[in-house]
Amino acid sequence: MEKATIKSYQPSRWQELKKDLIRNKSLYLMIIPVVAYYFIFHYIPMYGLQIAFKDFTPAKGIWGSPWVGLEKFKEFFVYDSFYVWRIIRNTILINVYDLIFGFPAPILFALLLNEIKNSIYKRTLQTVSYMPHFISTVVIVGMIMDFFARDGLINNILKSLGVLSEPISFMTEPGWFRPLYVGSGIWQNLGWGSIVYLAAISNIDPQLYEAALIDGAGRFRQALYVTIPGILPTIVIMFLLRVGHMMNVGFEKVFLMYNPLTYETADVISTYVYRKGLLEMDYSYGAAVGLFNSVINFLLVIFSNKIAKKLTETSLW
Repeated sequence: MEKATIKSYQPSRWQELKKDLIRNKSLYLMIIPVVAYYFIFHYIPMYGLQIAFKDFTPAKGIWGSPWVGLEKFKEFFVYDSFYVWRIIRNTILINVYDLIFGFPAPILFALLLNEIKNSIYKRTLQTVSYMPHFISTVVIVGMIMDFFARDGLINNILKSLGVLSEPISFMTEPGWFRPLYVGSGIWQNLGWGSIVYLAAISNIDPQLYEAALIDGAGRFRQALYVTIPGILPTIVIMFLLRVGHMMNVGFEKVFLMYNPLTYETADVISTYVYRKGLLEMDYSYGAAVGLFNSVINFLLVIFSNKIAKKLTETSLW
């Protein structure tokens, strides 16, 4: 005699999705503008990437332009090899300097802010440090040019202190471009970048500090053995996101700061693409260089994510 079996009801995936959409409809409505932004401005333009493999002319359009294969990439790496290695070197060096000096700065600032117990002083310091982030790039570059001009504030201070006998042309000497770019970036983003680390610090269990205090740890050792390990996953995630832009340098700031006299150290991939692709109207060449840049960034993210996952068990995916 067969035994009767009672099967429990299992809703399908579509039913579960429908139920979830109804239950969290407010959250899904909030995410629609973000999805629409990325779809319109980041995914639809990918259709135009095919002009990197074509001899594109606006009159013929994307479909009517003839295919040329890897000719534009060959032109970039072989015929313009002098400019290629210069812009790649400049892009990587600026990013490496920013990674060495700019990335740890918000972390150190957050650690120092965490040690301030006077709430009024702490809030004032935070507000002052956030303000440069809201200043536009144009104004920031204008301030840099005024301060570091031959007759600007910095030269006058150094001359009055007897450090200099002749003013320095900070904005026209190639050797000063990278320090000015990285230094001004640290000043502009120091406070804003520390927000995420302050949020991570606030989530650390206070009992860990009490246990460290009982064990005789001072403020420095508490920061070293409790605070830093507590925010380490956040540091790793932020580092991976930063590495994903290793081949990108802020176009606006470089474009506003550089000039033909500083091309040797200031010309980067994005500005080169702008000159070749838009000013000289070689759109296919600009698309090829931009595609190469994106592929390198993609590979860097995958490589650094694997290393981070292996060393710290924290990764983006």
